Amino acid sequence: MPNWEEIQHEWETTKITLAALAEKHDVKLGTLKSRKSRDAKDGKPWLRSAPKKDATKTQKVATPTKRMQPKKEVFEPVVESDELTDKQRLFCIYYIKYFNATKAYQKAYECAYTTAMSNGHRLLRNAEISAEIDRLKAEQATELKLDARDILQKWIDIAFADVTDFATFGRREVPVIGMYGPVLDENDEQLMQKVNYIDFKESAEVDGTIITEVKQGKDGISVKLADKMKALEMISKYFDLLSDNDKKRLQEEKLKADIAKANAEVEKLSGNNDDGPIEIMITRKGGR
Repeated sequence: MPNWEEIQHEWETTKITLAALAEKHDVKLGTLKSRKSRDAKDGKPWLRSAPKKDATKTQKVATPTKRMQPKKEVFEPVVESDELTDKQRLFCIYYIKYFNATKAYQKAYECAYTTAMSNGHRLLRNAEISAEIDRLKAEQATELKLDARDILQKWIDIAFADVTDFATFGRREVPVIGMYGPVLDENDEQLMQKVNYIDFKESAEVDGTIITEVKQGKDGISVKLADKMKALEMISKYFDLLSDNDKKRLQEEKLKADIAKANAEVEKLSGNNDDGPIEIMITRKGGR
C-alpha cells in the first residue's frame, strides 16, 4: 500500500511533478491525481510550503459559504516603463489579459481587425514593449501564487489525460456460449473465442474532476472527458511557466492533434465524412 502521508509530504515540501512522484512511489498517475482531488474535497488539500498543522486545522472548521468568503485581491497590471506611449501601455495591459496580440492592439488603438492583425505582432517585436510584457507576466504569476498554479495544473491534467488512465482494453479469450449453454469442440472441451473488451477502472482510481459526463444508454456506458483541445490552447499561453518535461509533453500532444486534424481533412476530401461533429467516447456493453 502506498504511504500517502509520505507522498503528500514530499509533494508539499519539494518541486517534484505529479508524474515523477507517481513513478518514484510506484503508484499509477491516475490514482495519485484521484487521491489528491479527494483529499481536497475532504478539506485536506495538498498545499506546497503549507505547514502541516494548517492542513489538520481545516478538518475542524466548517467550509465557509460563498457569502462568507473574503474577496480576493485582483491583480491590476501597472506599466512602469517611461519609454512607452499611452497606447503602447494599454497594449501591454490588454496583452497580459488576453495573450492575443491582435485583440490587444485592437482594444488599445480602437482600430479595424485587419489593421490590428498586421500591427499587433509588430509591436511584440519592440524591445521595450517585449521587456515590459515579460515583467508584467512575472509579476502576474507572483501575485496569483497558488491559485494560478492550481488552475494551470488542472489544464495540464486535462491536456495530458490518457485513455488508459480511465480504462483497460484489448483482446482476451472467453468461452463460447450457445443457446443451450457452453459449446464444446470434438474433444468435448470448452470452445474458446477471442473478443475485444474494455473495462472501466473503479471511480476511486481515476481523476473524476476531468470527466464531464458519464451516462448509460442502449449501446452501453459512455464517458466523456473535458475538452483536450481547449486545454492545449490554454497552457500554450503559459508556456514559459511550464517545466521542461511539461513543455516536451505539450509539443508531443500538439503534434498528435495536428496529425489527427490532418487525417480528418483527408477523410473529408475522400468523401467519408458526413460533415457532422465527431465525438470520441469510451463505451462498453453491459453494466460491469
